[in-house]
Formats: sequence, structure tokens, C-alpha cells
Amino acid sequence: MTEADGTDGGGGALDAERATDVLVVGAGPAGSVLAYLLARSGVRVTLLERADLRNREFRGYGWQPAVVRHFEEMDLLDDVRALDHDELRRPSVHVYGEEYRLFDLDEFSTHGYAMLLEQEPLLRLVVERASEYEGFDYRPHTPVTDLLVEGGSVVGVQARDQETGENVEFRARLVVGADGRFSTVRTAAGIDAGLFDSHLDLVWFKLPREAADGTAQARVGSDGLILYFGLGSEEAQLGWFVPAGTYPDLRRRGIEAFREQLRSVDPSLGPYLEAGLSSFEDCSLLHIAPGISDDWVRDGLLLVGDAAHVASPIGGQGNGLAIADSVVAHGVVLDALANHPDSVSLPEASLQRYERVRRPTVERTVRSQRRGERVLTALVGVGERVPDPLARVALQSAVSVGPRLPPVRRTARRFFGDGDVRVDRTRFVDADE
Repeated sequence: MTEADGTDGGGGALDAERATDVLVVGAGPAGSVLAYLLARSGVRVTLLERADLRNREFRGYGWQPAVVRHFEEMDLLDDVRALDHDELRRPSVHVYGEEYRLFDLDEFSTHGYAMLLEQEPLLRLVVERASEYEGFDYRPHTPVTDLLVEGGSVVGVQARDQETGENVEFRARLVVGADGRFSTVRTAAGIDAGLFDSHLDLVWFKLPREAADGTAQARVGSDGLILYFGLGSEEAQLGWFVPAGTYPDLRRRGIEAFREQLRSVDPSLGPYLEAGLSSFEDCSLLHIAPGISDDWVRDGLLLVGDAAHVASPIGGQGNGLAIADSVVAHGVVLDALANHPDSVSLPEASLQRYERVRRPTVERTVRSQRRGERVLTALVGVGERVPDPLARVALQSAVSVGPRLPPVRRTARRFFGDGDVRVDRTRFVDADE
């Protein structure tokens, strides 16, 4: 952290154009949505993104039913559904060749479906809608390098304008760290990410849309487990779990050996693998390392999304948690701005309600995901430890009976239900239009 001196980093007076009420760092789901909500509520808000929306490193593709409801509450749902996407209503899993329907999402939610789509077009839509409001300013290609601090309170950030090559400062009454699992803002504040140990990594790759049948979200066989996510009319995202730290071994065995493993679990992938998975350059590795940061709010600082808590991919909860963070933060920040009109930085006490509301939900979700991770860890390479006939009977029995058990249904409701977070539309400047 750097003590602020009221200059632009080069000795000149700070440009008033770089002063705002709320500075959001990171144009991912949490940051873009919060910036949109605040701008629509009449707040001066600047959104900084280190790259641009074409070059962000995207991870999550699932948008749970609660997020669908949030999009509706934000007047975004019709535009979001016009984007190329898939809708998931009845998730199922193939276990040793047999398909098992898990449940219907309309058992748990009002809208009854989750959405599967790429982040880039969605984030572009949200930023475009935020740009309709006078107080919104979007700055791509502006990575943050440090926080500005006065008297122990965060009052802004130092950043690098990659288009001009200049170091710049932005001052704000609140800095929101929405810059992901490797958050520069969180690190600069000296806040520990609170990561947990994990025993799995996930290898992601894309194939043509036809490679995913649109029904099953996972296939389990003696050689492993494949995840499937249709992303609209052209592409599908697939995932392959490996024991943590073993991806270099997978690469050393060669791409054809990897393709053979995939074919052994799902022979129908054969026609798509030669062209769609030509080398490991077509893969990306996600280390499953969930965590919950020690602090989410300080004087002049608030963390949302992966900057505050990193979800594992199990159950596809990351985007939903991030957007719920922003929906809750929206009301808290508006109240803090109204109650402290003369504060250079918003006091921590005025922001604590956000953490009090969100932390218990996040902790419950991460606990459930970690239980699921233990199950998946047992499934990865099950064929190497358990004879195929025994593994087949045990796993098929588990997926046949499991979805009806009360603990499993409670977790499903938590993951796929409506939740209790609502967008406060009364705060919008155009609420009556």
C-alpha cells in the first residue's frame, strides 16, 4: 500500500476526472454487475479492467437459477437470453453407460433453469447497459498496481494506463476489489486469501457443440470423469479431473493417450477429438483451491466475488455467489454513501452489513463443495482401485438413490434454489420508467 500525496504519480495535481465515488477493480461478473447497479442508482462509478473483455481469462460458464432471477430483477434477462446459450433444466449423469436423471430444477427455483454461456458477451452486455448512465466510466487496459492509503484508510488506487504507458492514480470514497482469485487489491491490502488444501485439478478444453449431447452433465467410467457444458450453438466446454499436481504427468504421456482416456469414458467423443483437441495447447488447467478471505471490508475497501472467496467448480456456484455479493453490496454501499456524505473514504463500520449477510452463505456453500470434492476425489481413477463390476454397481446405486436423500436435496436446494437475496429496484434512478 502507498501513502497518497494528492498527485497523479508524476508530481502533478490529480486530474478531477480520476476522482469518483466508487472505484470497482475488475470487470468480471461481480464487478460488472455491481458497477451497473450503482450507476443505475445514480452513483459515480469507475470500472477498471486490466485487459479488456475480449482478453479476460474466463472460468465460470454456469449461471444458476438464482442468477436468472437476478437478471430479471435488473431488467437484463431478455437481453441475456438473446445471447447464444444453453439452458439446463434436468441435470443428469451417465455412470458406466447408464443415464440417471438427478432432479428437475423447477423443484427448487422459480424460473426452473440454469444458463450456460460464455462470459465475454454477457459482461459486454452488462457494461454496455451501465454505460447508459451518466456517472459510469469504463477503463479497460488499466491494471491496478497498488492501493492508495491515507491515515490507514484506502482512498484510491495506483494503476498503469497500458494505452499511454503512464502511471495514473484514481481516488474514490470506496475501492471495490472484484479482481478475482489472484486479486491485486486483496494482496495490496495484506488480506490472506484463506485457501484450503485441495486434492484435485481440472483440465478444461472445448469441442464442437455436437460433442455434448445437451442432457448429461457428467460421465463416469473406470478411467475417470468428464464434465460437459454446452455453451450455445457452436461450442461445448468439457472438463477432466486429475489428482492435484499430476497434470505434468498427463502431458508427458502425450495428447493421444489423453484422447484415449476420454474415448474410454465416452466413445462418442472420438470424431471430435482429433481436430478439437490437437495438443495440450487446447487445454487450460484449473487448480481447485477454494478459500475464504480473512476480511472482506475495511475503511474505504470492500471485496466481492473471488477476491473475497474462491469457490470450487463443484456445483457451478462461483458466478452465483459473485452476483449475490454484488446485489447485497449495492444496497450497503448506497446506504454508506448516504450516511457519510462528507467522508473521504467510507468507514468499515458502514460496510460490515455486507459481510455479515454474505459470509454465512458462502461458508455453507464452500463446506458443501468440499464434501462434494471428497466424493469426486474418490471417483477419479476409481478403476485403478476397485474392480469394474463392483465400482459399476456401487456408483449406479449411489446416483440412483442419492438424489432422493434429504441431505442431498438440501444441498441441491442451496445450490439451485432462489435464495433470499433480491435486487432493490427502488434504488434505481429510473425505477418508475
